[in-house]
Amino acid sequence: MPYSREQLAEVSLNQREYALILERLGREPSAVELGLFGSLWSEHCGYKHSKPLLRLLPHSSPAVLVEAGKENAGAVDIGHGLAIVMKVESHNHPSAVEPYQGAATGVGGIVRDIFTMGARPIALLNSLRFGPLAEPRNRYLFNGVVGGIGGYGNCLGIPDVGGEVYFADCYSANPLVNAMCVGLVEHGRLVPAIATGVGNPLMLVGAETGRDGIHGASGLASTTDPTAKELRSAVQVGNPFLEKLLLEACLELASTGWTVGIQDLGAAGLTSSAIECAAKGGVGIEIDVARVPRRETGMTPYEVMLSESQERMLLVVKRGHEEDVRRLFLKWDLQCAVIGQVTGDGLARIRDGAQTVAQAPVSLLTEPPLYEERAPAPDWLARVQALDLGRIPDLAPAEAGPALVKLLASPNICSRESVYRQYDHQVGDNTVVAPGSADAAVLRIKGTPSGIALCTDGNGRLCYLDPFTGGALAVAEAARNVVCTGARPLALTDGLNFGNPERPDTMYQLEQCIRGMAAACNALGTPVISGNVSLYNESGGVAVYPTPVVGMLGLLEDIERRCSSAFRREGDVVALLGPWAPDDPQQGLGGSEYLAHLHGMVAGRPQLDLGLEVRVQAACLEAIHAGLLASAHDCSDGGLAVALAESAIQGRLGLRGSGWLMAGRLDALLFGEAPSRIVVSLAPAQLPALQEIAERHRLPLTVLGQVGGDQIAIEGVLGVPVLDAARAWMEPLGRLASGR
Repeated sequence: MPYSREQLAEVSLNQREYALILERLGREPSAVELGLFGSLWSEHCGYKHSKPLLRLLPHSSPAVLVEAGKENAGAVDIGHGLAIVMKVESHNHPSAVEPYQGAATGVGGIVRDIFTMGARPIALLNSLRFGPLAEPRNRYLFNGVVGGIGGYGNCLGIPDVGGEVYFADCYSANPLVNAMCVGLVEHGRLVPAIATGVGNPLMLVGAETGRDGIHGASGLASTTDPTAKELRSAVQVGNPFLEKLLLEACLELASTGWTVGIQDLGAAGLTSSAIECAAKGGVGIEIDVARVPRRETGMTPYEVMLSESQERMLLVVKRGHEEDVRRLFLKWDLQCAVIGQVTGDGLARIRDGAQTVAQAPVSLLTEPPLYEERAPAPDWLARVQALDLGRIPDLAPAEAGPALVKLLASPNICSRESVYRQYDHQVGDNTVVAPGSADAAVLRIKGTPSGIALCTDGNGRLCYLDPFTGGALAVAEAARNVVCTGARPLALTDGLNFGNPERPDTMYQLEQCIRGMAAACNALGTPVISGNVSLYNESGGVAVYPTPVVGMLGLLEDIERRCSSAFRREGDVVALLGPWAPDDPQQGLGGSEYLAHLHGMVAGRPQLDLGLEVRVQAACLEAIHAGLLASAHDCSDGGLAVALAESAIQGRLGLRGSGWLMAGRLDALLFGEAPSRIVVSLAPAQLPALQEIAERHRLPLTVLGQVGGDQIAIEGVLGVPVLDAARAWMEPLGRLASGR
């Protein structure tokens, strides 16, 4: 009997896809088979709309150790026989329903992606988006998500070292919660997620299976406006203490040689973990769901296969080592059960005892249709890009100081201390540059002179105004942030958060963002080694801003040469590396926080010169490695004046600015967000050497003033006491989050 539209919609299959299943399978699928297809052909697992576009991104370099998309995470060589394994993944839809558990299990899932590969997790980061905190529900979501991230990560003993938080109306019904994990492993200890060896047993370890998370991949994460039934069943529940045991047990197992492959049970649970491993190995699998340990009675084979219960791993064990594996997990108080085996017929066969409830080719299940639609620029784009600055009066000098204080207090600029103080960022004793003291976190690699720099970046507002340039800017700013610590950008992981891909404007945004990211990655030499795509982030027909999140990894060959963003010494010269200001003020003010926060306007067209960006980053790195710079801080949100104020606040030292070129609009000069600019401070004696570096890289270098005093002062323009600026910058987020 054919399935109804309602039944197909429950597993996020449309009529066209269902007809394709009938054609390829040659018969009507069973209920369990339909669930398998729905999950594996979902956007969350099958990447139907994004996979053709992701091929545009560069994925390789001499340092990349595994092919992107072939394993749970990317791996890149950092020297000394060591590799960094990293990935970012979204948990947007569950967090919108139950923010604490949604965010907590997002952390748990990304951590499993890392230790599945044999790497010990050494750092967590996150990238978050919410609606304005003036609304009670947004405060509930914000506090729940931050609590879930801290609660899970702190229990695991993994430092949460960096991230970002932004606010805009479009995120009110659709918060974005992107979690990133970074692990460390020796080259020869990388573990694949693959099934090979006919007769090798499949073993399920960790938590018992329950009904939580069913339809998480095919329902909640692959459609808009899911039903209340889907909301109730699709959110997972996490146990970080169990995950800690699982982490240690799997890392011990990885060193034994008893397994062929290890895979965590994430989206679509046992379905995706087992069948995708079989696809990678070119084999079949047979699973008996009756052998799966359960914490609830009466579960059907459908529920067992699609459950997304947390803290579970699938092991492909070398035949004869079953008891060895069982004893190892028993030592860690973890249960372990043989639930199936590898077969040689290329079929995914699911049994419930003696009854076969599903049987389909692995290749058919893992090869969903790919949609390669091209979409033109939407009609509304030209309207939002048009920016008539004639309608906005320029700042008078007397207004500059108050404007700076207002921007420092903006929720999108103010200090994130009230967030990161809830995370343990020092556990493990590897964090050298902590949150809030630089543009990126820095961790030492013990036993070596090296360190790594990590950050997450992305500006959805800029991508909304110009998806191509916004995507490129996300990569460029992330690279610039690690450069400001003295690290050479090495590779990135990305999280692409967009609306409904069935809408042409979303597909246009997705394609252009990816093309922009690819252009920046190629220019900067930073391959994309892993990532995640989250679509259908919209409600009631309102989509989030197109929000690509970039998690960047930088390498410091000598960690003692690191740099921070705070002014450090009275009397140091403060200079701007890069262009003073664009000739056209619209290029800097377009899409700026100044326009959004002080004028309630999201308009304009951001610009980026990738050749200039490459030269600025190269010059800054050279200056830091030569020991010239005391501080380096990139100009981004809030522009030049905010960058100077942040360096002053962090260093508790003022600025005496003089000799500024005051041509053009004052608001564009102070608060324009033109990219490819870095504020640096250095001893006066080092200035000639920095000027020589700038000249060699064909860059302007402008002296802005001198570190000193108790004010952020620019001659003839503004004078704001550092303490007043610090108060404005430090207090807002905690106050807003508490509803005060």
